[in-house]
Amino acid sequence: MKRFNRKFRTRVLQIGLLLLVAGTCGLLQAQEPSALFWSISKNGQAAGFLLGTIHSEDPRVLDFHESFNEDLVSNKFFAMEIVPDLPTLNRLTQYMQYQDGRTLEGQVGPNRYAELKPLLAKYKIPADWVSRMKVWAVMITLSVPPPQTGLFMDFSLSLRAAGAGLEVAGLETLEEQLSFLETMSLEQQLSLLDQAMSEQEKSGEIHAQMVDSYLAGDTAKLQAVAEEQLDQLDDATRRHFIERGVNQRNQRMIATLLPLLKQGKVFTAVGALHLPGEQGLIRLLQDQGYELSPLPLPLIGAAPESALQARQ
Repeated sequence: MKRFNRKFRTRVLQIGLLLLVAGTCGLLQAQEPSALFWSISKNGQAAGFLLGTIHSEDPRVLDFHESFNEDLVSNKFFAMEIVPDLPTLNRLTQYMQYQDGRTLEGQVGPNRYAELKPLLAKYKIPADWVSRMKVWAVMITLSVPPPQTGLFMDFSLSLRAAGAGLEVAGLETLEEQLSFLETMSLEQQLSLLDQAMSEQEKSGEIHAQMVDSYLAGDTAKLQAVAEEQLDQLDDATRRHFIERGVNQRNQRMIATLLPLLKQGKVFTAVGALHLPGEQGLIRLLQDQGYELSPLPLPLIGAAPESALQARQ
């Protein structure tokens, strides 16, 4: 049970639920250059790399070229959204569950709760966890396929970096990252939960399509899936996800990243949705005088043209 809890909490910590990845990648503009891997420099001096990740445990996104390690170890820091250390995982456990006596059944109602139990059983979540889980935590769980290994792309990269002697730094605190979920109204959470429940059977298929598109560097396909997800959200929830879940988080990330870049080279790996757009990390770095050049994805299974769109 202890092994499962760590796997499950690590997955949620990566906050890579399909709904977030698909729903906010729609910020991509049709003609905007959009690669997933970039080199960063300033005044002719190398400053590091920026990699847009996909929160997946698919073996194809864990299979890096041998040359990738040279790029990784050339940096002083490895920056990711949140460092998945034990204290963070313990706090996450508390955040995912009601601490004031409320129950999941009391929040969602007996009929919806009865539908949820067999769905959550596929994830082998302990019964006492289910009874106290917050609505948004259940929504996240159902939005992705049941985890198999717990070794997701972001987590795998952080282990590589730490093993290579890089200092691993978080660009956000757990509280900052989860604040946009915590501040959603119950009505919004229930709406998203209903959507996740209705699509749960298709989550594996949709996720596989997202990974295929990611490896192909097919940002147009990613955008199409994104728009399909966004179309199912009401205006208020859509704005909340974009403003609180992407734009505000990007501002926090860049505020943490810039001081690191002044201290040495930084390999930054964050969810791909945080890279594009007027308020994405690519533009925010450029506004600070950094130059970004597109690179092919450093994965063996990636298409060689994975940076083509950015060169055009």
